[in-house]
Amino acid sequence: MKSLIDRQLMRRLGIMLVSISLTLGVANVGLGGVSANAKDNTTSQSIETLKKSEKRWIQIDLTKQKLIAWEGNTPVYAIIISTGKKSTPTRVGTFKIQTKLKSTRMRGRDYDVPNVPYAMFYQGNYGIHGAYWHRRFGTPVSHGCVNVAPNHAKWLFDWASVGTAVFIHK
Repeated sequence: MKSLIDRQLMRRLGIMLVSISLTLGVANVGLGGVSANAKDNTTSQSIETLKKSEKRWIQIDLTKQKLIAWEGNTPVYAIIISTGKKSTPTRVGTFKIQTKLKSTRMRGRDYDVPNVPYAMFYQGNYGIHGAYWHRRFGTPVSHGCVNVAPNHAKWLFDWASVGTAVFIHK
């Protein structure tokens, strides 16, 4: 499959395709091959299993405000995102896409947003979705969800399926 990684975006993120290192809790960019490690053994085993397969999975780095879509050990798409602000943080952990909706209404105590595009929920009301109401990607501004530009949300929606693993870390 042809890589859809935006090389200019990757440079802005400070990522070299030959060196992405993931540690749940701390993310580092180093030299060497692509690697993903985790502090807890279960997550580490899950990542290693996915890397040895051709399965699709999503990595979300809250500190760097980036999302990387993987196929096995190969990053295929990387984008800048907007996650939860300090008062409404995005949950850290290992999840799976549970529900996909092309369009939905999202309501909370202080918001009511119609026609939210390409929503993929991974835990209750927490999800990855398009955000047409702001352009502050790279800055935590959401109520806990992972906001992406609508065009990127469509790509992810078409690429991921129910059951796709999602690893969220700081």
